Amino acid sequence: MLLSRGIRGLKGIRRFGAISRVLLKHGFGDLAGRLFNGKDVSAGLSSDKESFLLHGFPSARRIRLVLEELGPSFVKLGQLMSTRADLFPPEYITEFKKLQDRVPPVSFAGVKAVIEQEINKPLDAIFAEFDETCLAAASVGQVHNARLHSGEKVAVKVIRPGIEHRIREDLRLMYFLAARIERSLEIGKVVGAVNLVREFERNIVRELDMTVEAGSIEKFAQNFKGVDEIYIPKVYWDYTTRSVLVMEHIDGIKMDQVEEIRARGIDPGAIALIGLRSFSRQLMEYGFFHADPHPGNTIVMFDGRVSLVDFGITGYLDEEMMHQIANLFLGYAEHDYDLVMDALLDAGLVNEDMDLHAFRGDLKDASEPFYGRSLQHIEAKDVYDQMMRLVLKYHIRLPRNLLLLFKTFIQTEALGKILGSDASILQVTRPFARKLLQKGYDTRSLRKNLGREARTLGGYLKNYPKYLGDILRQTATGKQRLEFHHTGFDKMQRQVERGVNRLTVGIVIAASIIAAAMILNSNQKVIDLSIGLLGHQTVSLTALLGIVGYVVATLLGIWLIISILRSGRL
Repeated sequence: MLLSRGIRGLKGIRRFGAISRVLLKHGFGDLAGRLFNGKDVSAGLSSDKESFLLHGFPSARRIRLVLEELGPSFVKLGQLMSTRADLFPPEYITEFKKLQDRVPPVSFAGVKAVIEQEINKPLDAIFAEFDETCLAAASVGQVHNARLHSGEKVAVKVIRPGIEHRIREDLRLMYFLAARIERSLEIGKVVGAVNLVREFERNIVRELDMTVEAGSIEKFAQNFKGVDEIYIPKVYWDYTTRSVLVMEHIDGIKMDQVEEIRARGIDPGAIALIGLRSFSRQLMEYGFFHADPHPGNTIVMFDGRVSLVDFGITGYLDEEMMHQIANLFLGYAEHDYDLVMDALLDAGLVNEDMDLHAFRGDLKDASEPFYGRSLQHIEAKDVYDQMMRLVLKYHIRLPRNLLLLFKTFIQTEALGKILGSDASILQVTRPFARKLLQKGYDTRSLRKNLGREARTLGGYLKNYPKYLGDILRQTATGKQRLEFHHTGFDKMQRQVERGVNRLTVGIVIAASIIAAAMILNSNQKVIDLSIGLLGHQTVSLTALLGIVGYVVATLLGIWLIISILRSGRL
């Protein structure tokens, strides 16, 4: 939808020319000419400038610089690209990971205006205290500390004023550029430039709505309700809107401040295990995971619990994918490559058209060096890089949530290393994987699955008469035509026909024998015939017919027996 609007309305967008200037500045004049003018405008550039089309592939560093100069929306697009190691080579991923939201915070007056407009109350009527100094700022929003009149300390996340309109305009530009890149450059088709922008749009639209993040927090709170070692902050829904999120402020220590954690009498190794168990539960119990567990978003509370904050990026796994991931972890934990391959096949990541034997060998070669090593002696990034090489080599496209999962896996492993843990992530996840797979076969789960399938079947049966009626009505009016093609029936037809013929012959033989016997035993004579060959004996016509009947029946019987014997089916 945005794609068509963007192409029609781009002439009036001032940033159009600004993008051309940025591309020219960083040596992409030939690309700018092809995208905007349909010709090469790189003539006259100094020799040290890189020609995109001459070299075939652009410099990863220059792309990063272009994205940084184009502003926050393009920076966030680059951050998304940094997670797509299935599309971009490692050197590009390394550069894209350097992209950071370097934007000045909005003034207190701007923040105040957004809050008061959204909640429809004066700021001092909502908060007893409000820290005018920004705690953290990003391209989409920023966070301030505050205190409610009831005394609770809260963190207030506010969307930057005007950012939604700016992002919508940038999205139109991105769609236009992506479409041109796909038409003009082979690399654009390979990476799927338009689909990449479409994925970015889905992400950024969710990030612009604070009620979505608030809902994620509530879902996590419900999931971890019975887990004492994890604490999820409370959402204050009375003050939460599309542009403002008010949540409980968590006092504690960032997870990378190991010495301070230890000074509080808390064992960093125990904290690492809490993080690994939390990661395992999210994947294999809830199918809903926090996809950005970096040190700033993972707080060690003073009582030894761990709190997760900032739920702007989350991922979902359906029940089928959860089982596949459990099999994958269990296969690696138990050194069972057959189980690993089965999990990959079930997930559709590999298929029978690939050289599965070669893939299995490459997978084993990449995995073997990492077996039996603790977090202190293994780099999840190395594992990730090895896997991505296989993804690129065999042209495997990974779904977004699986890429988010890989990214979360690396961040979780990094936190464990920071805390000095010697645990094995595969050993920690193994019992959760076993529990999930066993759960798939228990009575309650089977009843649930059967009930779901029965409801689905019921829906089909309910709609079946309507669909059939629609088909027949359209067929009767000539809108549709039904054609039936059958194959494999020729042989069966011949066999049935042969059997019927044999049965018919058998009936004829039986009838002939019975008729001949009745005629020969009859006292009635129709005509007497003198046959000289038999010594002038007199034979009636009825006796002659009986004899002929016996002869015909005998010959047919012999033929039938011979044909059955030849067929081998006596």
